[in-house]
Amino acid sequence: METQEIKALIKEIVREVLQEERLTLYNTLFSYRNNTENQEWNQFSLEQAMRGLENDHLPEYTEADIIEKWQ
Repeated sequence: METQEIKALIKEIVREVLQEERLTLYNTLFSYRNNTENQEWNQFSLEQAMRGLENDHLPEYTEADIIEKWQ
């Protein structure tokens, strides 16, 4: 192989490695962003579902209230 061919081959290999690294970084960041977004939506959903229940007087249940027991 000539020097020019070796240089071209090295450049191509470096290009491919960089592309793979970019893809890995993109997938990692995308996954993190989606996970964070899902956590935020879950928190928001829970807050909306529980809104107004803070001062609500809910009955306190005991084992005596259970009609059917699972074993």
